[in-house]
Amino acid sequence: MDMKIELVYIPVTDVDKAKKFYVDQLGFNADYDQTVNENLRFVQLTPPGSACSIALGLGLTDMQPGWQRGLQMVIADADAARAQLLAAGVEASDVDEQAWGRFVYFSDPDGNTWALQQLPPRD
Repeated sequence: MDMKIELVYIPVTDVDKAKKFYVDQLGFNADYDQTVNENLRFVQLTPPGSACSIALGLGLTDMQPGWQRGLQMVIADADAARAQLLAAGVEASDVDEQAWGRFVYFSDPDGNTWALQQLPPRD
């Protein structure tokens, strides 16, 4: 049986501020923004080239803002990704060199943490 992760919830305090961060600064695609009622709003955003999206909004999760930790995306070039983040006004770590890849870390405005991994060369 195939199982694919296609949606991850990101708890945020301000939906519009978070959406602006992910779309305007990180370049995520804004797929959906639907307000069902005053207590339920669903926003789905997808990183460029990803089959997995994130969801943020009102009434979607009981996680506290900032509790989503260690989300990871694979990128082609850690140096270029870091430069792009910095140019967009996102605070990013230096490139962390490991045997299993090169990493750049950042957080969204609520403190949810992300890692970008450049995979090591494969033989």
